[in-house]
Amino acid sequence: MDSSGAEASTHSESKDNIAPSTSNIPGQGGDGPKSKKASLKRSAGEPKNAKKTKKQKKARVSRPAQLGYTVHQGEDMLLVISSSTSQYDGSAWMPPKKGRKKKKLVKGKLKAKPIKKKKTVRAKAALANNPVIKTQEAAAPFVPQKAVDHRWGESLPEEVLINIFQMVVVQDGAVPFLCRAGRVCRLWNAAASSPVLWRQVTVGHCWIAPGKTQLPKTEQKIKGTFDWLASNRFSQLRDFSLCHWKKNVDYVVSQFCPHLRSLALSYCTGLTASAFQVLGLHSRSLQSINLQYSEVRLRSSHRALVSFMYLENHGSQIKQMWLTHGLKNDRLLSAITRGYCPDLEFLEVNTRLDSKECELSLCIQALQGACPKLKTFRMLNVRLRHKTMRSAADSALGFPLLEELCMATTSYSYMTDKDLLDTLFGSTRLRVLDLRGCTRITPSGLAALPCLELECLFWGHYYSSHVGSSAPKKGLHQVTQKWSQTLQQLDIANQLFTEEDLEIAMRYLAQATEADTLRSLNLSGTRVTPPALRSVISQLTALSYLNLSSCRYLPRGLKKIYRGQEDIRQLLDKL
Repeated sequence: MDSSGAEASTHSESKDNIAPSTSNIPGQGGDGPKSKKASLKRSAGEPKNAKKTKKQKKARVSRPAQLGYTVHQGEDMLLVISSSTSQYDGSAWMPPKKGRKKKKLVKGKLKAKPIKKKKTVRAKAALANNPVIKTQEAAAPFVPQKAVDHRWGESLPEEVLINIFQMVVVQDGAVPFLCRAGRVCRLWNAAASSPVLWRQVTVGHCWIAPGKTQLPKTEQKIKGTFDWLASNRFSQLRDFSLCHWKKNVDYVVSQFCPHLRSLALSYCTGLTASAFQVLGLHSRSLQSINLQYSEVRLRSSHRALVSFMYLENHGSQIKQMWLTHGLKNDRLLSAITRGYCPDLEFLEVNTRLDSKECELSLCIQALQGACPKLKTFRMLNVRLRHKTMRSAADSALGFPLLEELCMATTSYSYMTDKDLLDTLFGSTRLRVLDLRGCTRITPSGLAALPCLELECLFWGHYYSSHVGSSAPKKGLHQVTQKWSQTLQQLDIANQLFTEEDLEIAMRYLAQATEADTLRSLNLSGTRVTPPALRSVISQLTALSYLNLSSCRYLPRGLKKIYRGQEDIRQLLDKL
């Protein structure tokens, strides 16, 4: 009884559902009974199991919303974040449908073409006669899906953002990247405010174009910005660099940075005496000062006094110093030779390439006594004139800890073998010796040096008017014989040694097969021959750089620079 009642109800429902759907078909109007008979005939002609053959519609299964990004670790400890969705989904341009056409104008009137509607009698009848689909649809619960958040940057952990920002800061600097990133959202602002990212800051000429004057409003804006940075961002600042500033230099330098260790002022002017005084009071941890291509504006009566007072009171904490040769900065160098920086380990004095005044008088003996812990001493493009000292008791030890000496110049040098020996007589730990442009140095003078483990020797002649005009030299084998076991880089470009001397010197290098330390060899402009090259290349397997440009005693096609061991092996086959 129940089954018959259910069947009767289903038949009645199907009849009720079929009647209104067929009456709405265009073109049939009032032929309702006729369409009803036709539908009955079609249902009578179908087999009984036709409902089972119909594909049943599957119920909807709710899935959890996926994240809009994925984080995985790539090469070199990099965190790669890839977006699985796009914020432009659904906004792409879609072409119009083919069925749509523009309306035609017929004698000033719009004439629209009628659109035929598809007959949906069978589909609706099938849905009405299938109770299984209805029950499945009714039984499936509706679970609303969460909208995908395309703003993936706001949901990242703060530690991940800090690591990403740290990579950008190392490559591009903290300013202006961190200032702009802090304006994105609150999460980015919190990550960009981390003191770890503000330990090394470089500020260039970012407010106005170079050469233009500063307006009063711009000057107040600069001061206000640095006041805010000093109080909110520079709590752990260690390295600070200022480039191409003409005004407000003393105001920036006098900011309170208790952990500042390095200060670099490049191409800056306007540094006054008050900046030195405030710098000594606020920056107790300062160890490095770089004043390359910068000037200190002081009165003539206060220049030496202020520089001496600062170095006298705080010079014991200075370990590194960069200076540019000039009348104003040479006073700081003279203060160093008086012993105000006893713990100085690095000293570099250079000059402008367009400067005509390259000569500098310096007492090396006084510097040896004032800076006994000096490890690196560089005089770049400076013609050094040695001063003698009456009492040489203070310089009895020389530079015992010196590891690098650079006297390179692009013009002419006054240094002789005696001057070189007076400088390095106590430097047994020397590793790097740069004498490019020193034409008065001889192989016997190099062989007399006390250092026995020299690794890099740069003795080429560059941009010198004396190249090619001197007589052939001899004695290069003394240099290669002494340091054949330790040399890693050798540069003798444009040195006019004879062919026989070069062949003997290369033979000594080839005999150091047990050490095999030579990595770079520059023979540009020399008289090296193929037999001399063959002996070196066949024995030294670690050689990765070979410069043979402008070597006149070599065949054509071989006078070039060879990089890599494979390229050098091909040269050996050609020889």
